[in-house]
Amino acid sequence: MYPTVAEALALPVVRRARPRVVAGAGGIQRRVRWVHAAEIADIAHLLRGGELVLTTGIALPDDADGLARYVADLAEVGAAGLVVELVRRWGGGVPAALVTAAERHELPLVTLAEETRFVSVAEAVVALIVDAQLAELRAAEQVHETFTALTVAGAEPAEVLREVARTSGLPVVLETLGHEVLAYDAAGQDPTALLADWAARSRAVTQPERTAYHERSGWLVTVVGARGADWGRLVVLSPEPPPHRHVVVAERAASALAVHRLVARDRESLERQTHRTLLTQLLDRPPHDLVARAAALGVPLERRQLVGVAIRPGAATPPAQALATQEVLRDLAEAAALATRRVTVPALVGVVDDTSVRALLSLPPAAGLDGVLRRLAREVHRTAATTPHSVPVVIAVGTTVSALTEVRRSLGEAAHIAAAAMRSPGNRLYHRLDDVRLRGLLHLLRDDERVRAFADRELGALVDRDANQGSRLLELLRGFCEHGGNKSAAANAAHLSRTAYYQQLARIEQILGVSLDDPESVLSLYVALVVHELGER
Repeated sequence: MYPTVAEALALPVVRRARPRVVAGAGGIQRRVRWVHAAEIADIAHLLRGGELVLTTGIALPDDADGLARYVADLAEVGAAGLVVELVRRWGGGVPAALVTAAERHELPLVTLAEETRFVSVAEAVVALIVDAQLAELRAAEQVHETFTALTVAGAEPAEVLREVARTSGLPVVLETLGHEVLAYDAAGQDPTALLADWAARSRAVTQPERTAYHERSGWLVTVVGARGADWGRLVVLSPEPPPHRHVVVAERAASALAVHRLVARDRESLERQTHRTLLTQLLDRPPHDLVARAAALGVPLERRQLVGVAIRPGAATPPAQALATQEVLRDLAEAAALATRRVTVPALVGVVDDTSVRALLSLPPAAGLDGVLRRLAREVHRTAATTPHSVPVVIAVGTTVSALTEVRRSLGEAAHIAAAAMRSPGNRLYHRLDDVRLRGLLHLLRDDERVRAFADRELGALVDRDANQGSRLLELLRGFCEHGGNKSAAANAAHLSRTAYYQQLARIEQILGVSLDDPESVLSLYVALVVHELGER
């Protein structure tokens, strides 16, 4: 917020005195906090740092050691620079000892060739300082207004970080206290380089205060969360010490993120949101930085065994309770994430649709997959039972893959297997494709137009009859097939007398033009029924 020595020398009142930097040019960008005119040699103890000292030199020491000590004292207290008017004492130029000492300490030493009114110089520089402070206050006020609007609007973390990057022009990262990256905005820089080895770099940066600048790493860090309930850190990567407005930006952004967390407490956690985003991208078109982002979350995706998992509530929820379903899934996602941590399996876990929780497990190449899956499944069942809704769960596992391009297939298979297993979950810890047999195969083929056409040919007339006349012949046929052709058992399940049920079966045979005594016809109808049922999901 303060002008530099170079900016002070560019003022008209200084330029008229023909300023010349004779030493310490490397410090010309030092900030000038104040201007102080002094003719005594022991002035340093009266300064606080950042002063541009003006002198005619009439009271400075005559000897080289005294001049060197004078400059060393100024440098020690952090003076911004020394300006010497040459008219009164050193008309031929300042002593070599003064130049040498200033150069050694990189303290800008400036000579003025013309007589100068120091009060005019002080007024001009102080005016610069005041203007800069006013500009900084206006910028800070604008920052407050911007982030207040974001907070009131309930902006997502990505929006908050985008505004930080836009305002500061610097990359920003939101991490957990465990140094896992939750969100970031690279501000146009390479995100892979930004996130490379993030956890190790972050652990090396500690801070004694809630907001601090770590000069060695070039990180401006502020804690996110209410006091006593901190949950993250916001890091602005600033190679140079940040101006005050950047500190304000970081602190206001942290406040907006903390408020968002409080408001969203009854919704999925920020960690689950981040995982959900990555899983959604894996199911669609993975961006080029996805591997780096996942690694920053502690889930490496390269040279690993990758396994898609789907977890569904075992109890179906009526459509009218869609909100309740989402609450169940959010609780289940948190339970599944806790289970992966307990068995120390790196995983992305999130809710990506309205039916299930998805997870992508990342295992070392030599890890024993079956043992890991058994331990994880037991832990998921156990933690799911402790959630507020305490629902049983069905766990399904897709094919193990090693390439990022194959992850979509593994996650998709897991979802299909879980849906197929819902019909007969049994007591299995988890299901794989060979466990769901015909229903699993049909799940994988359900979007094939030829399969749908087959189901329509087999059942079309019956579906139309039920739709037009309000009958339930399709339901009765399903009961007959599921009871293996046992008409008495099917009649009892349908709560009909055997005579009435036999009449309905005869009507089905007449409408479809088939015989239900023919095993091949029954098999074809059952396959068509499963395909039809899957198409309704």
